[in-house]
Amino acid sequence: MSVHEGPQEPAFTVHLNGSGGTVKGWVVVDTLVDGLGMGGVRMTTGVTEEEVRGLARGMTEKLALVGLPIGGAKAGIVSDGTNRKETFRTFGRTVKPLLHGGIHLGIDLGVTPADRAVFFAEAGYDPRRRARAVDMPIDWRTYYEPLIDGTGHGVGVAAVTALEASGHQGPARVVVQGFGAVGRAVAGFLEERGHLIVGVADVEGTISSSEGLSVADLVAVTDSLGRIDRARLPQQVTVDPEQDAWLGVDADLLVLAAQKDALNAENAHRLRAGLVVEGGNLTSSAEAKQKIAASGATLVPDVVANVGGAAAAGLAIARLVPFDLSAAKRKEWVFDWVGSRVRDNTRDLLEIAASSAGDPLPQLLAARGKGRR
Repeated sequence: MSVHEGPQEPAFTVHLNGSGGTVKGWVVVDTLVDGLGMGGVRMTTGVTEEEVRGLARGMTEKLALVGLPIGGAKAGIVSDGTNRKETFRTFGRTVKPLLHGGIHLGIDLGVTPADRAVFFAEAGYDPRRRARAVDMPIDWRTYYEPLIDGTGHGVGVAAVTALEASGHQGPARVVVQGFGAVGRAVAGFLEERGHLIVGVADVEGTISSSEGLSVADLVAVTDSLGRIDRARLPQQVTVDPEQDAWLGVDADLLVLAAQKDALNAENAHRLRAGLVVEGGNLTSSAEAKQKIAASGATLVPDVVANVGGAAAAGLAIARLVPFDLSAAKRKEWVFDWVGSRVRDNTRDLLEIAASSAGDPLPQLLAARGKGRR
């Protein structure tokens, strides 16, 4: 484990070499607020230190925008998931000092609640107990698992708010790129509110129907990794294996809920939707954002829309949740809290964008009283 610091760098970056085993990765703590930082752990074969730094900066901005007194952090592990139990045991031993020192690490792309349980146990870390804070009266799993759709809920609120702000009338035609936990939750949220899901993409291509897709039917044939079983689809749907076919589906709204830079300089010119909402982290590149703005389309960035899971965890870490409520009432309280802040941030972001040139996000951050450091 080695630590690097610099004047224009994150608060600190830890390179993970492995304690009692081998693990390649990083923990980037972008900011600390009263000694606290938090963010998820991402595990993919291609994750890089630069990507983790960007994700950690995004966490700083998300938490600042919703007003939680916690800094941003993120971890990345380079792995294809082979021997994952031993990987997360090694990870837990390696990051033990960080977890006990105020850096809460949760789940992100490629990491499951079961993986989190392994590295928490190996580190002897229990989020219920923290120095200078009252204990949580319930365990982390009991608190957090009912809130698994919190990110999708927030993304759905951002999408509906942006549609309303744009003056869109009637049901919107929606494409969801990525059908993991977030994509499924957003699709269900929007369908429940009368919008039409006309396209869904997973790692094997795009499924579409101009008449609309039933979210429940799709979920029923989707595995835990977000792969949809083509053999069990209705005959009337269109299946296109081309990687970016989702861009060609006629839609009003595109929700990006999958990989980094899904929308990029090479494919952004194919965008048909007038509204893009980032339901995942870093799902559109800087060049794509510029092209979207130049085309007259609207983009709601991940730090505004993709905050539900982070906020749910942060509310508990900051001990702001009314833990004495029943599980159902507690979930309602958290979702209402997240929805209110996402709604306000989306409205304000779009108002800034309509009245001034350039990226509206720095102005929104400044208006919330916090910047990036």
